[in-house]
Amino acid sequence: MKTLAAHTGESLRTRFNWQIVVTLGLILGVGFLVLLPIAFLVEKVFNTGDPLAFPADQLGLGNIKALFEEDIEVFVDSFTVALMATVMAVLIGFTMAWILTRTNVRGRERLERLMEVPYYMPPLVGALAWAILASPKSGFFNQIWQAGGGKGSIFNIYSLFGIAWVMALFEGTVAYVMISASMKSMDPALEESARVMGASKFRTMLTVTLPLVLPGVLGATLFVFAEMLGAFAAALVLGVPGRIFLITTSIWSSVTTFPPQYGRAAALGLTLFLVMVVMLSFYRWIVRHGSYATITGKAFRPRPMDMGRSAWLLLSLCLLYVFLAVLLPLAALLLTSFQTFATVILSDAKFTFANYVTAVSLGPVRSAMLNSILLGLGVATIGVVAMALIVWIIYRSNMPGRGIVEYLAMFPAAVPRMVFGLGLLWAWLNMPPVPGLGPLYGSIWLFGIAYFTVLLPLGVRTIAGVVLQIDKSLEECARVCGASWGYQMRTVTLPLLKPGIIAAWMLLFAASVRELGASLLLMGPQTKVIGPSIVDTWANSGTELTAAMTLIQTATVLIAIVIVFRVTRGISREMV
Repeated sequence: MKTLAAHTGESLRTRFNWQIVVTLGLILGVGFLVLLPIAFLVEKVFNTGDPLAFPADQLGLGNIKALFEEDIEVFVDSFTVALMATVMAVLIGFTMAWILTRTNVRGRERLERLMEVPYYMPPLVGALAWAILASPKSGFFNQIWQAGGGKGSIFNIYSLFGIAWVMALFEGTVAYVMISASMKSMDPALEESARVMGASKFRTMLTVTLPLVLPGVLGATLFVFAEMLGAFAAALVLGVPGRIFLITTSIWSSVTTFPPQYGRAAALGLTLFLVMVVMLSFYRWIVRHGSYATITGKAFRPRPMDMGRSAWLLLSLCLLYVFLAVLLPLAALLLTSFQTFATVILSDAKFTFANYVTAVSLGPVRSAMLNSILLGLGVATIGVVAMALIVWIIYRSNMPGRGIVEYLAMFPAAVPRMVFGLGLLWAWLNMPPVPGLGPLYGSIWLFGIAYFTVLLPLGVRTIAGVVLQIDKSLEECARVCGASWGYQMRTVTLPLLKPGIIAAWMLLFAASVRELGASLLLMGPQTKVIGPSIVDTWANSGTELTAAMTLIQTATVLIAIVIVFRVTRGISREMV
């Protein structure tokens, strides 16, 4: 008996010590990766001396003062575009969410899958496609207008509204996902009561549905607004030709010009970060001071409203969004990629496979695509293990410091990826070479570090959704039977987390292959990835080759997403 007690006590001490070691290791590791770039960013803001010196040889407020003297127009244009795009995106998201969760339109399940497609498409797709469709001189819409006898141009995508329009189309799906989650959890009896009292369906939506899902709408609004401020692809492809510079393109131009203006870039990046922190704080305050509970102990079954003949109109709205955000852009890119000169007048078109041949035959392009795939495989494989441990510590352990781990893991969600890339650029430029690897700046290892850091919130949230569905008693049984912490994780926790881990792996892979914001400032002459390579092709070559490269990247990402849905669905069935 005494021997068994001693063995059990030794097992508990071993398990406890391993948890301490892993928790402290994750706190130090994640904290280093997350906070180091921001520390260098802040240092550069107040560095008014030699921009390459570290630590700063001269400190001051000159870079901050310059923002108010030289960049007022940048701020005004950025907030104008972000505001317009957010209003349109939230309207799209709320409307689509209401139609697909509260009404009886046909094919809702398939439409829900189609509504999510724009989120998985690389950010350059929409910008390049709408530049092809609606540029003032050579855009397809304007070509059709002029071929029909019209004069001048009727569309100009190189404008503040044009940039906002493209951003809204591709962020509308994010607002849809966030708002629809709230609507699916709402008791339909509340809407039915309003209908019994004589309210019309439209009035019920405005006076009952909207107030009850207000936290979801506010969350979507603030998140989308932050995404709009940090968006780069549309701002670059549609803004620069129209001589419109937003915050992200101003950061990019400040770093890539000679001599580089690192202080200005850092001040602009810190401004974006502070705006996001303020918005997130405001959202928490709104939710904390309001009561929006609609889920009670009383069971309910979601019942969609019968829209009668109006259902066809609502279905048409959904199909219109899918057409504008998915089918039309991809069709424009596909048509352009097979032409020697982009035109929608088929009688003048000259079709060729040369663009695809060039895209796959160019050494730098092949190398960039290979690097992106290798990074996706590496970041997804290593990252998903680390993120699974992070989630377990946050939601399952009783270790002190787990709250710090959660804060650090979600911190990158509040920082635009380009800003993180900016901080990483300076951080690793000043880091000594790693033994056995050499200098990390300009190497594929730095891309891996950057991707893991900026994608932490995505992986943690994906796995957390599965962890919270697993009963703690399953792990407690293993501990009662004397299993060590490592044995319990290997034989109980990780097998139960398999669907979430596979889903997170595939999402991390897809996000790594399509990543652009952080990559753009980290890519060196010897190490290229596909996102920035497409930007370089767009800047230096024709639209036709750029379209072919973009479609190759898009196909890679979408194939990965199809695989994740099929694999996770098959595993879910096996576990039932």
